[in-house]
Amino acid sequence: MPGIGDCPVRVIVIGGTGHVGSWLTPRLVRAGHAVICVSRSQRQPYHADDAWRDVERVVLDRAAAEAEGTFGSSIGALRSEVVIDLTCYTLDGARQLVDALNGRVEQFLHCGTIWVHGMGIEVPITEDAPRRPISDYGRRKAAIEEYLMAQHAENGFPAAILHPGHFVGPGWVPLNPAANFNPEVFAAIARGEEIALPNFGRETLHHVHCDDVAQAFEKAVANRLRAVGESFHVASPAALTMAGYAESVAGWFGREARIRFLPWEEWRATVSPKDADFTWDHIARSPNCSIEKARRLLGYEPRYRSLEAIRESLAWLCASGTVPSLASFTLS
Repeated sequence: MPGIGDCPVRVIVIGGTGHVGSWLTPRLVRAGHAVICVSRSQRQPYHADDAWRDVERVVLDRAAAEAEGTFGSSIGALRSEVVIDLTCYTLDGARQLVDALNGRVEQFLHCGTIWVHGMGIEVPITEDAPRRPISDYGRRKAAIEEYLMAQHAENGFPAAILHPGHFVGPGWVPLNPAANFNPEVFAAIARGEEIALPNFGRETLHHVHCDDVAQAFEKAVANRLRAVGESFHVASPAALTMAGYAESVAGWFGREARIRFLPWEEWRATVSPKDADFTWDHIARSPNCSIEKARRLLGYEPRYRSLEAIRESLAWLCASGTVPSLASFTLS
């Protein structure tokens, strides 16, 4: 089969206009690959790039096709050496692709999540740590990873899994210092108001800029022989503490952080159930993941530290007017 090592190949990106795909698809084009972007609509990517003119666009409703049992065969009919799946959340979806693609592709890359890990024992957590997911999402992703690795071991299916941290990038609200997605936390800090954090604010969050996730996928394609059969963490060089994150954001707005620390149950009563659930999902894990394996085998080197990625995203929020309470602020 053509396309060994870093030679240009035909690549299918499933979910190619989403958070990661918006950055990955142009990267692959610039690397010389022929790229097919599969998405459920003709929506515009989050990140504009002239390279999109050279991308073949295919509209395919994954949920409907999976329900009909035709999704795998539809992807197989597009004929490529490499398939990158950024939107698989069920074991059945993974099985349909494996059944259709086994023996027909050189590489299959699955986008996992660091949430396959639950509470860490030794940190930074490495890829060989036992999988102890504590949420439905983490359990489903861990089951997909286990299945793909078994298919590689038993049948030679050329799978590799990349596990990103918390996505950050211009175009959406980043995970905030309270470990949820309520943008009013940023607005309160910008106004110099006191915010409350659970416990002592020492739990950790591990962000990653979506372009760095895209970089890792691009490098996995370029290093196919090293990547196949492996799982990789893809995150920034270091996790953040929640309190340290809040202090940094305050500094960007020329403020001193005013933080009140509350026991979990007391803090939970101060926010909406939705925000509390998001916060618990994050602090119960306190992710802190090693990226040394991706550095060593793929040559992955993130351009952004966590705070740099968040600052870019927050600057976009302020400038875009997407969040009215932040529209009058600029970052120093």
